Amino acid sequence: MELLSSHGGFTQNQLTLWKYPSMVKTAELTGHTSRVLFMAQSPDGCTVASAGPDETLRLWDVFGDPKVAKPAPKAVREPFAHLNHIRCAHLNHIR
Repeated sequence: MELLSSHGGFTQNQLTLWKYPSMVKTAELTGHTSRVLFMAQSPDGCTVASAGPDETLRLWDVFGDPKVAKPAPKAVREPFAHLNHIRCAHLNHIR
């Protein structure tokens, strides 16, 4: 597992990739000319966007290709098919 960080005081305005949980530095990503103010990860978890006061938005392919998604199960059109079971209540008739 890996962790990506940025800090306002780094001299090269870099992002740093760490091996988790040992916290060994594995890479430094440079390119910003001012400190990094914001980072966000893409929904697939592979790409990170960073932005700073140097008026640049940088995209980093940090975590590799996304895992191959399993095909979605076929849609079932039967009513209540998504339920495991349905409880039936039996009513006693009053005579």
